[in-house]
Amino acid sequence: MRVRPGWVAAGLLLLAAIAGCRNPLGVQYEYEEQLYLSVNGAATVILDSSIPALVALRGLPLDPSPTARVDRDGLRKMVEAAGCGKVRVGQPWKRQSRHFVQIRISTDDVRALSSCGLLSWSKYSFGRDEAGLSYYQVVGAAAAKDPGKVNWSGKELVAFKLHVPSHINYHNVRRLDNGEPGDATRGNILSWEQTLNDRRLGKPIDMQARMDAESILYRTLILFGGAFAAALAAIAGLIWITVRRARAKRALS
Repeated sequence: MRVRPGWVAAGLLLLAAIAGCRNPLGVQYEYEEQLYLSVNGAATVILDSSIPALVALRGLPLDPSPTARVDRDGLRKMVEAAGCGKVRVGQPWKRQSRHFVQIRISTDDVRALSSCGLLSWSKYSFGRDEAGLSYYQVVGAAAAKDPGKVNWSGKELVAFKLHVPSHINYHNVRRLDNGEPGDATRGNILSWEQTLNDRRLGKPIDMQARMDAESILYRTLILFGGAFAAALAAIAGLIWITVRRARAKRALS
């Protein structure tokens, strides 16, 4: 069978990309909270975690065994009963012989998340002033429960991510490897990372961000609307000039 040169080149590029990346799928976290913030203070938290991490960090009475069945409905009712409002639990998956699950929690006021038992280790602050919007979150002590024997290697990571709705003016993200200032991911995602061991010990995480009061989407729509209006004005101007010239020619004839 004849192999096309293009296929060979594509295969070599793919192998090079994989060889140059420690993990081509990105960082995999044992526990990850992603908070999607709106300019009005509403928020949605998407929590992806292994069952053993939920036991160890949040003290949920779950069976961390890799052979246990994940009861999605039971987990949802458990989190809702802890004062977390309307909760959605996604389809569980498995990684490295550990069950993982996604939990989604929404609120009209991000500051109310402190009253949700699952997220109560954090204190949330959100405000608005003449400089824009400010967001603060301090993650405190973990539940420090014993999940039993888990095949953790000691290299597991946890992350708290903030999806900012507008231009970021300040943040205090630090790189995990050397403590140097970190950057936003894809322009509007801030990520504070910690080792699972440090999180189990309850070492606090201080999250700070300041941003514009207008959302990126709003600014984009304004820019698009302005460009569209300018285009319509230009077309109207061309039509007016064309009609005026036509009338002038008829007047001369």
